[in-house]
Amino acid sequence: MSAFTLHDLQCFDAVVRAGGFQAAAATLHRSHPAVFAAVAKLERQLGFDLLDRSGYRVRPTEAGQSFHRRAQALLREMEELRTHAAQLAMGEESELRVVIGDLCPRPQMLALLGRFFAACPGTRLHLHFEAVGGPLERLFDGDADLILHRVDKRDPRIEWMDLCPVPFVPVVAAGFLPFPISRAIKPERMRDFTQCVMRDSARHSPPRDYFTIEGAHQCTVADQLMKKDLILQGMGWGHMPRFLIEQELREGRLHSIAGRYLPGSVEELVVARRSDRAHGPVANRLWAHLGEQASRFRASIEAAAAPTTKPPAKSARPPGKR
Repeated sequence: MSAFTLHDLQCFDAVVRAGGFQAAAATLHRSHPAVFAAVAKLERQLGFDLLDRSGYRVRPTEAGQSFHRRAQALLREMEELRTHAAQLAMGEESELRVVIGDLCPRPQMLALLGRFFAACPGTRLHLHFEAVGGPLERLFDGDADLILHRVDKRDPRIEWMDLCPVPFVPVVAAGFLPFPISRAIKPERMRDFTQCVMRDSARHSPPRDYFTIEGAHQCTVADQLMKKDLILQGMGWGHMPRFLIEQELREGRLHSIAGRYLPGSVEELVVARRSDRAHGPVANRLWAHLGEQASRFRASIEAAAAPTTKPPAKSARPPGKR
């Protein structure tokens, strides 16, 4: 049996994954005849048919399926070796680009990043703050090496590590609603009140709405702190990350309206990066550092949210009434 090449294996793998030669050629950015010839050559070298071409769509033979499983393992190892070689060639990075999303507790994360980069004087940190779909868009556009935000964990293009859960709570200022607060408030009852929402900093990704009520007047803000200030001033209501409003909830300046119909949510804050890109030594050390510090990061957020004084006595007045 003659030796086959990595190119032959890649063409066969692409045909199996794409279900045809034309689709495989488009995936590999090669011509249809080149892919067809590579697979035919591989079959001649192996001495058996890899593909059944009798139907409308080609499909692997039984032997082809077995060979493909083993070939995939080899292709993965080759990709890992290529990535490792690229990392070795990089050396120490002169800069790293990190994007912090709107649901990340900033003081705790900035303290963590500050300690790390203080020990890396040769690497400049470029830090950006983005909202809603902005962080993930920057990652896929190649404008970020690492993001701290929510992600779709099913996306094979990224790898991620959990940092902490972030509960989001619908809140109003004391006296904002003309009716008593209860767990039975429905979204349509809030339609007459201005809803504070975050401005999506994504530039070209499809817009995504979180918690918005159709038909409600909206007040759009650039960050969570501005949103909190507007809600506290009775200029609207909205969903807030709980770590930002613990004190105001305890003091009664804000009230949760979470219930059966407005349940809020719990988002998972993660650190994420591209899984299909090479990462330099400093980026890999930062990745490992964030993983090692995840439990301490969670503890620092919980400590910041814990009450430091005795909560005020409950008023006899109904919630939401002055």
